Amino acid sequence: MKKLFLLATTAAFMAACDNQPAKTPAIDPANFDLAAAPETDFYQYATGGWQERNPLKPEYARYGAFDMIGENNQIRINDLFKEMSKQTAERGTVEQKISDLYKMGLDSVRLNREGAAPIAAGVAELLALDDRSQLTRAIARLHASTANPFFSVGVQADLMNSDMNALYAGQSGLTMGNRDYYLDAENERIRTAYKEYLAKIFTLAGMPEAEIPQAVEDVMKVETALAEKFWSNVELRNLQAQYNPMSKADFEKTYDAIDWAEYYRTTGLGDFETIIVTQPSSLAAANEILKTMPVEALRHYLAAQYIDGATSYLSDDFYAASFDLYGRVMSGTQEPKPRWKRAMAVPNGSLGEAVGEIYVAKYFPEKDKARMVEMVKNLQKALSQHIANLDWMSDETKAKAQEKLSTFTVKIGYPDKWKDYSTLEIDPAKSYWENIVAVNKWYIADNLSKLGKPVDKEEWQMSPQTVNAYYSPLSNEICFPAAILQPPFYNPDADDAVNYGAIGVVIGHEMTHGFDDQGRQFDKDGNMNNWWTDADAEAFKKKTDILVKQFDAIEVLPARDGQPAVYANGALCLGENIADQGGLRVAYTALHNALDTSGVAPIDGFTPEQRFYLGYATLWAQNIRDEEIARLTKEDVHSLGKWRVNATLRNIQEFYDAFGIDGGAMFMPVEERVIIW
Repeated sequence: MKKLFLLATTAAFMAACDNQPAKTPAIDPANFDLAAAPETDFYQYATGGWQERNPLKPEYARYGAFDMIGENNQIRINDLFKEMSKQTAERGTVEQKISDLYKMGLDSVRLNREGAAPIAAGVAELLALDDRSQLTRAIARLHASTANPFFSVGVQADLMNSDMNALYAGQSGLTMGNRDYYLDAENERIRTAYKEYLAKIFTLAGMPEAEIPQAVEDVMKVETALAEKFWSNVELRNLQAQYNPMSKADFEKTYDAIDWAEYYRTTGLGDFETIIVTQPSSLAAANEILKTMPVEALRHYLAAQYIDGATSYLSDDFYAASFDLYGRVMSGTQEPKPRWKRAMAVPNGSLGEAVGEIYVAKYFPEKDKARMVEMVKNLQKALSQHIANLDWMSDETKAKAQEKLSTFTVKIGYPDKWKDYSTLEIDPAKSYWENIVAVNKWYIADNLSKLGKPVDKEEWQMSPQTVNAYYSPLSNEICFPAAILQPPFYNPDADDAVNYGAIGVVIGHEMTHGFDDQGRQFDKDGNMNNWWTDADAEAFKKKTDILVKQFDAIEVLPARDGQPAVYANGALCLGENIADQGGLRVAYTALHNALDTSGVAPIDGFTPEQRFYLGYATLWAQNIRDEEIARLTKEDVHSLGKWRVNATLRNIQEFYDAFGIDGGAMFMPVEERVIIW
């Protein structure tokens, strides 16, 4: 689940002997570890059996409920693509575009034969740069097609006027993504691997061996200088600090290393009066680097950005180099995903809504949508009750919170209007990489074309076949794509208690995002606007500070092999942790509004209340490698699965009541708990 700023079984529907879908158990006894106790480690108790039965496959750094559904979806979509590829589709149809992209990704013989040829001209052009005046056009061409060196420019809704699209400029250009990889002492091993990766891809791209050491040093010099002024992931959660509108003239004067007239022409960016700078200090650093570092260093950096973006679409040796760094070293993954999964993912992402239209026609029953609509109404009512009963919020702010809640837009399953891909051309006579560039150019041009136009509130930010959900504060909407409505998230054969503990919590989670530390800054119309009294804002912060400290105290990896212990980052994950707690509490209330549980007999020995919490824990059953724990703790705004269960439940009295817990490691004294929504 995620909040959007445009800034369990392996196969859930395995065929039974009579060719009817097999029913998935609401609560599977095999998921339990009965050697663990609920009061000691509820996560282990509820999911330990699942973990033992689902050891990590070599292609995964983390494998859990999301991945199970994801694998099921991959098989479904791949079957659709295989059937499509057997037909001769008319040129220009989505079927032709999907099947040709898919077949190009599968054609290892052609990819290995072509080697570095598809990128040769682009690399040569970048390495031939010998004058600072040539940099703008090179950067702009990359921005319009394949990469975002130095900074990024794009269009999204104006945070202060969410009905209109505005232009934004922000930090970008770190190949490893997170600044900490370049700066922190404990990441020296990863920096060494990154330098080896750079040397490898420069070699594969045909750079003379004698030039490679200097090229690697140059890339590290540029990226480290960028990293030193990059905003941290925690700082990036401060939305108000990132809203810095500037006039076009002031922007061009402040960041004067770029020939902006040339940049606008090359990218196709239309005219504008104002641009919103999200991280001014980072852009200032990029500007200084462009003005002062040697052109040789800058061209090596640009070439590395270009080659890195192409590695997944070239020969096996390029892909292997990329996997060794991003998969093996940074995530701990042992083997790459099979080629069919990689090939399938490209058209599934590139023509997402075209694939989604086919997907929902075959796999999404309308009755599931109707049941979801009813559950959403119940969750909305429950959250309204929670807001009304808050003892720390004034009536004035409560009234505005209720108004915002009542105006939520709810999107379920699939969009009413599908994206038009008619102008996107896929040509199998060209290389795979050339077609990927064409896709990138199409999406970038589509984004830039929205500048100065009203925001299309009907547009979806996820495809229907995506196993996820989101809340968007800029449109005050919650969205639940069709693909998440499968076990263990939604089980049509399960009792209400389990479904409210699973998909009900997901719904409540997304609703609560509208009132987390970021979402609360936006009003009912999606505008960043302070509708809280100062006293209420202060009361909210006191509560969230407690939640931050609770998670900061969690050791997710012990110290070993010279590496310090790794602790959770409560500030980074604050929004998601607020939403997890809110989702659990609101869904629990909604369950009891919909069902008198006192008259419901236990099922499989568990009361409805117990089944509610077991349904929730099942969502986060997973196995994960240590490298991935370290990476996600640094980068992900979500807490790790284990702590989304154990740490969140420790604040909730109803959980203790359900399992009769009054002591043990799970128990937290009342005075240490915090309840927000």
